[in-house]
Amino acid sequence: MSDLALPAGQRTLRRFGIGEGGALLILLLALLVSLYREQFAWAMSYPEAWVAPLKAWVSGLMKWLINDFDLGLFTFKDLTRGVSWLIEWPLLFAQGLLAKGFQLFGMTLPPIPWPALTLLATLLAWRVNGWRLALLVCCAMLYLALFGRWAAAMMTIAAIVVAVPLGVIGGLLLGIGAYRSRRFEQAIMPLLDFMQTVPVFAYLVPILFLFGFNPVSALIATVIFAMPPMVRLTLLALRQVPAEIVEFGRMAGCTRRQMTWKVMVPAARSGLMVGVNQVIMQSLNMVIIAAMIGAGGLGYEVLSAMRALKLGNAIEASVAIALIAIAVDRVSQAAALRGRAPLRVRHDGWARRHRAWLAAAAVLAAGWILGQLWPALQSYPKDWQVTVAPAIDRGISYITKEWFDALNGAKNALLLNFMVPAKRFLTDDVPWVGVIALLAFAGWRLGGWRLAALVAGLLLFIAVTDNWVPAMVSVYLCGLGVVVACLIGVPLGVAAAKVRWVDRILQPVIDVLQTMPVFAYLIPAIMLFQNGDFTALLAIIAYSIVAPIRYTAHGLKQVPPALVEAAITSGCTPRQRLFKVELPLALPEILLGINQTIMMGLSMLVITALVGTRDLGQEVYAALAKADVGRGFVAGTGVACIAIVTDRLMQAWAREKKRRMGLAS
Repeated sequence: MSDLALPAGQRTLRRFGIGEGGALLILLLALLVSLYREQFAWAMSYPEAWVAPLKAWVSGLMKWLINDFDLGLFTFKDLTRGVSWLIEWPLLFAQGLLAKGFQLFGMTLPPIPWPALTLLATLLAWRVNGWRLALLVCCAMLYLALFGRWAAAMMTIAAIVVAVPLGVIGGLLLGIGAYRSRRFEQAIMPLLDFMQTVPVFAYLVPILFLFGFNPVSALIATVIFAMPPMVRLTLLALRQVPAEIVEFGRMAGCTRRQMTWKVMVPAARSGLMVGVNQVIMQSLNMVIIAAMIGAGGLGYEVLSAMRALKLGNAIEASVAIALIAIAVDRVSQAAALRGRAPLRVRHDGWARRHRAWLAAAAVLAAGWILGQLWPALQSYPKDWQVTVAPAIDRGISYITKEWFDALNGAKNALLLNFMVPAKRFLTDDVPWVGVIALLAFAGWRLGGWRLAALVAGLLLFIAVTDNWVPAMVSVYLCGLGVVVACLIGVPLGVAAAKVRWVDRILQPVIDVLQTMPVFAYLIPAIMLFQNGDFTALLAIIAYSIVAPIRYTAHGLKQVPPALVEAAITSGCTPRQRLFKVELPLALPEILLGINQTIMMGLSMLVITALVGTRDLGQEVYAALAKADVGRGFVAGTGVACIAIVTDRLMQAWAREKKRRMGLAS
């Protein structure tokens, strides 16, 4: 092979005479260091004298901002409290409208009655996509009332109603800015990577310092967590606007502002609706975590039930969150598909153009009036409510009593034979210098010196901040979880791509797994195996298994039919066709699925800290409990470093596979 056909890193290595044996040389040196660990103690365990006091610096900076930073007319603390006060008004209005009611001129105005809101949501779903979607939404709303979760659900929806517009507007403006300015895009992309990879708990502590312990802090954390997908999808949607539409706007004499808001944004509305959908789903994923810093609603019910070990109540509340997420997801996806229809100029009267809004107002007004006349319409009667929580608790108790020996034996066998040896190997037997050198070498081979420098720098940050051992525990937990998830998920993805009935069965299961709150994955694991690394591993597997299934199925479905036909005419058996043609061609997509599996596994680390793990997630969680900003920031950044290193290496590997197969554009 000529040098021009090689990646930049490989060409440079070949010039210096370093071939395929470079990685082997690094491994041999690492083995030598491990054997003579006393002579190379600095390489086995990062010296304390080399640790940078970054935790103390960050904590000191935060205290200075809150206590001493004066902007002249007001302090920095006054500024943040003022922002909190402004955001609190729309939140209070939404809570009053949906859950609490209003006090006005000595009168008590009740919230929207549950039948009126159920009917309104059902009609909206019917208008968007027909009776099937309307039935789904109606059943979801009735579940909330029937199982006594209506009031908590309305508190959650009130927070979402405020958080989603803030996330959408902020993401839209940042995405437009990135589209207009290449420099601005290059500046915010690392920030978006950081926001999406740092555990949410890591920035809960500074938000608490800045905005106080209240629902507004939870709302701000939700917006920060949910905004990045909107920015990325806005940028992508604007870039995909057809060139002829842009040229038409220029020929019509549009100014830059008119071009953006009158031409580009309307033309990109279907892609923007996908971004809105992602903001909604990300906001719903935050409801339990937000409950830890002052938010109420369903998240608080799940959290309090888990703390009290009332797992039946926790499951009921988690199902309520999942149903809301599924209903909102289906409605927003249907709205995005409707948005692809061409715009039409209508000359109807005002009432006809806005008849949907007028109908909604009529439904709400009628509901309010009837709610005053008949109290059962105002709030769902408690005598009509049902619960399956006691039955769930009894079932859990029966399983744990009858199957304890078998379950505990299986857990101990896996712990002693696989998990503990893997943990000890990564934390005690692998030199930190060797890990950094090997991964930097991989970055060099796959993407050149820039990727190698990025990988080495991020891993050195973990070592310098004295988080190497917790990081290796995180790698051990996440690594094992990803391996098991891929061993299960990839074959399921192959089956879903090949067998239609398997795909039909898996789709609703995947939908439930994607919409369940992350805390819900701990519930069955805790009830069967109590606290510990094994419970954390099961939660990581359950949460991340969706990615390999989806990406594998998608990759196989994207294989060009002409190549499949060529394999059939060549006499390949179905097995040969799968392993020799389809899977190799789908490998880049499968690699991206594995990358996403790793990202999802890392995002679960902080959640699994609740069951007693000793990794970076536990560091972040402990920092939240102690309000230690520096500790939480450094540990959270360590998780982000692992995520970014993995993401960049996997993406480079996928690009290399595509290049070798001739699939790269």
